Formats: sequence, structure tokens, C-alpha cells
Amino acid sequence: MGIPEGDAKAGAKLFKTRCAQCHTTESGGANKIGPNLHGIFGRTSGTVPGFSYTDANKDKGVKWEEQTLFDYLENPKKYIPGTKMAFAGFKKPKDRADVIAHLKEACQ
Repeated sequence: MGIPEGDAKAGAKLFKTRCAQCHTTESGGANKIGPNLHGIFGRTSGTVPGFSYTDANKDKGVKWEEQTLFDYLENPKKYIPGTKMAFAGFKKPKDRADVIAHLKEACQ
């Protein structure tokens, strides 16, 4: 199964209500409970300067792309056992695709 086409506007709404309390997306944005996500595409997990990651995140060595984010956002704790990310995930594929579409616009 491929990734459904995402709607960045819908993804922005989901990000605001489900992600923004822990993450920022702007260039130079602060790390919060979670790391700043600007430049996430092509970045390796556990590598944002100044953010204290678990060994699980650092050791996973995931290269964040659309597919890895799509898989991760379904159930972060299953994808990276030992992560401190408390978010349960987006169960609906469309929601994950929408958030990824938003991130592609907001984090480049």
C-alpha cells in the first residue's frame, strides 16, 4: 500500500491540534518537549542539535522521508521502541498523509 495523497491544509490543522504543543517547524525554531522539525526530510533520527534524545532514537538511524514518517506516525512507540514520544499516533492513513504534506511545506 502506498501513501495516500495528503492535503497540507488539513495536515496543518492536525499538526496544530496534535503536534504543535511538542514540536516547532520554523527554521531556527526552538526544541520543545520534542525536537524542532525544520529540515526533517533527509535527516537521520536523533540528530537535532541541542535536543536530548533517547538512545533508542539515536540508535535507530532512520532517515526521515515520506515513507518512514508515514510508518512512524502510525505508532511511534512501536516503530522506535524506547522513544520518549508519548503520542499514540495517527491511525488513519489519510491523517498521516495530511500531516506529512504539511511538514513538506512547513519544514523545507
